[in-house]
Amino acid sequence: MKSLEEKFAVLDRKNEEALQGGGADRIASQHKKGKLTARERIELLLDAGSFEEIGKFVMHRCKDFGLDKEYYLGDGVVTGYGTINGRLVYVFSQDFTVLGGSLSETHAEKICKIMDLAMKNGAPVIGLNDSGGARIQEGVNSLGGYADIFYRNTLASGVIPQISAIMGPCAGGAVYSPAITDFILMTENTSYMFVTGPNVVKTVTHEEVTSEELGGASTHSSKSGVTHFACPNELECIQKIKKLLSFIPQNCEDDAPMLPYEANGDELRPALNTIVPENPNQPYDIREVIHGIIDAESGFLEVHQNYAENIVVGFARLAGRSIGVVGNQPAVLAGCLDIKSSVKAARFVRFCNSFNIPLLVLVDVPGFLPGTDQEWNGIITNGAKLLYAFSEATVPRVTVITRKAYGGAYDVMNSKHIGADMNFAWPNAEIAVMGAKGAAEIIFKHEISKAENPEAKLQERVDEYTNKFANPYKAAHRGFIDEVIKPEQTRQKLIKAFKMLENKVAKLPAKKHGNIPL
Repeated sequence: MKSLEEKFAVLDRKNEEALQGGGADRIASQHKKGKLTARERIELLLDAGSFEEIGKFVMHRCKDFGLDKEYYLGDGVVTGYGTINGRLVYVFSQDFTVLGGSLSETHAEKICKIMDLAMKNGAPVIGLNDSGGARIQEGVNSLGGYADIFYRNTLASGVIPQISAIMGPCAGGAVYSPAITDFILMTENTSYMFVTGPNVVKTVTHEEVTSEELGGASTHSSKSGVTHFACPNELECIQKIKKLLSFIPQNCEDDAPMLPYEANGDELRPALNTIVPENPNQPYDIREVIHGIIDAESGFLEVHQNYAENIVVGFARLAGRSIGVVGNQPAVLAGCLDIKSSVKAARFVRFCNSFNIPLLVLVDVPGFLPGTDQEWNGIITNGAKLLYAFSEATVPRVTVITRKAYGGAYDVMNSKHIGADMNFAWPNAEIAVMGAKGAAEIIFKHEISKAENPEAKLQERVDEYTNKFANPYKAAHRGFIDEVIKPEQTRQKLIKAFKMLENKVAKLPAKKHGNIPL
């Protein structure tokens, strides 16, 4: 019978074995690719000394195709819990040094276990993905493991924040777990995501494409919109996760995070008075307006920065309060709403509403982007997604119209009519069905065509329409705008508005769930 010291020695040996993953050679290979190991990533992500591992000695059960000769403690994924800036989080980190990080039945069970714990305890789940996909030797057992994870992702959606970092390959069925989570981060040149890889693409469509071109961080952050953040390296990716978490509550029952804030007595921002050009057709960067309003110390964490750039979304703080910001971007496509920008903003609005993060909406929108491409690809139902997202949002919602608010886009961009709590406009705001020239050409078509000087008559009618509608006062007379304010007053007014709304209670009609136009 072994002595206690011998039993302790066995335990120490197994702990050391588990820490080695797939062995020194494979760890060296991982480093050579510019990638950290699963445990190194966790060490950087969590507060020092806070990580508690779960399932360290788990091993796979498969004995087919030579796997009876390959056993690794932990089975290719490190799972557990710890803290980030003192806040409880659950984490899984796939270990590419063990059988390529492939997902087995037991690998999936480990991930499911921490997801279940996260749901019970109301804390975020962070997945660090680096896997070759399903473990082929296990057949349907590995596929079943993926489905078990997908199901939990769906149940957890809107209950606890879910963040996925792609730090290596993520292909085939593996991509659908990150796709259901709230935010996806990718590392440039060392990560990729796709349902079918370059070899299959070449066989089926005869296209020659590399993994990076098909599903790299640059591709998914700018073309597909699959990833929200493209990071130059793993260290910056992990720092971005921490920054993102600082704006997000622990779960759907918590309020948005609030930092202590001391007013200096003067919240006026005169620089805002000169950002919007006097020429209504001249572009400007809505980010300048955002930075002129928010707390400078916390900065603006932009989401989907390189995708659908005609709308800007992200997190900021206002007097210490975490808020979500949505703003039309006049510097790109004149700030028009199109398919991609509508879906991008709708997804962001729904996330903020799920986790009690108030919404600030900055409006400068001339309408929806015209064209056959937009119509044939469903701008109607896709534009309706943003309308739906704002309409069902019960968090505090405040709108500022900085310049144009035309047509149906005025309604969609968090207007008073779809439930916004407070609506402000700057004095140069134009709230109308369309621009003055287009309106005059329609309303006075016959009169202009019969005039001796059609151009002069058109300009006369354009001026008339401009004087009547190219201002915020018609809307203010009807109560659709609560107050017309000077740009420099915006921060001051918003701080007071969100403070007034902090105890807002709004309930939607009882239902199983709505049917958003997907």
